[in-house]
Amino acid sequence: MLEVRREWRGAVELTVRQDGSGDVVRALAYPALVGRPEPGDTVLLNTGALTLGLGTGGYAMVVALPDRLPPDPPPGPGHLVKGRYTPLQAIVLGADEQDSPHHELLRDADDLDGMPVVVADLHSALPAVCAGVRAERPDARVAYVMTDGGALPSWFSMTVATLRDTDWLTGTVTTGQAFGGDLEAVTVHTGLLAARHVLRADVAVVTQGPGNLGTDTRWGFSGVAAGEAVNAVAALGGRAVAALRISDADPRARHRGVSHHSLTAYGRVALAPADVVVPALDGPLADELAADVAPLRDRHRVVTVPVDGLDAALRATPVRLSTMGRGLDEDHAHFLASAAAGRHAARLLPDT
Repeated sequence: MLEVRREWRGAVELTVRQDGSGDVVRALAYPALVGRPEPGDTVLLNTGALTLGLGTGGYAMVVALPDRLPPDPPPGPGHLVKGRYTPLQAIVLGADEQDSPHHELLRDADDLDGMPVVVADLHSALPAVCAGVRAERPDARVAYVMTDGGALPSWFSMTVATLRDTDWLTGTVTTGQAFGGDLEAVTVHTGLLAARHVLRADVAVVTQGPGNLGTDTRWGFSGVAAGEAVNAVAALGGRAVAALRISDADPRARHRGVSHHSLTAYGRVALAPADVVVPALDGPLADELAADVAPLRDRHRVVTVPVDGLDAALRATPVRLSTMGRGLDEDHAHFLASAAAGRHAARLLPDT
């Protein structure tokens, strides 16, 4: 290892020279799992994502510091195992398990009290949704419920770290196999209940971590879980707000207008109704969106939300907005759609 480049909550980015080739690469370590690397350390790397040239996961991942293994963690509460039966499985304290200080609060919890929950496909929607909420209700407490369709460690996300550090997020709940949030939960259901009753969120956002996976098939993409999240919100008495994945810049036809991801997740998987938010845009894209969402009207409430002021709100985010390598100006409609969903969720909150 040559140097520490930068670090954020739970993660350290390194410069490493590989044996054999001598190539210098970026690597990422999670100190809670492997210990804290220092210059001069030998590091064992997994270079799979780097070799594939993945945009989100373009790091070599530190598997171990073989010459300086971390000490065994002290005995402590918590028996949830995440990343189960992998070499780097993490044992964490679930918010609702018996050793948790929140167990009594959550043991019989069964209702979100009508809390608005914005459901989105991509992790890139998170800061834009937060911007939309803040544009309407800057005092609202927003919690992020992270599913396990993308990155498992929440530490991978510099976006989440910055949103937490700047108080744009009240907290993060990692669910399923995902881990590393302020709170841990077994399912999206318990994650939502923890967001409401432990973090005291006014609004929750549910989406996967960084690293969306898709196979160019109708059902083979990780964002299908957005439809299941709508069902979870309904089962718990929340108000589901569906953020559409839209674009007029994506070169792939299946993601132009309203992405097939949204149409499948909300049109086929979500069995409960949601407020499907369409941003009030001008020009040909507006007509395309109207035609795309027409089939969703049979089950959902399609709501058109004005976007005035949302561009300024998006430009005020404390993180760099990016989706599939495109920034705010390159894929403006994508981020406006997510911000509009946040605005709608904020407007569902009771007056204070």
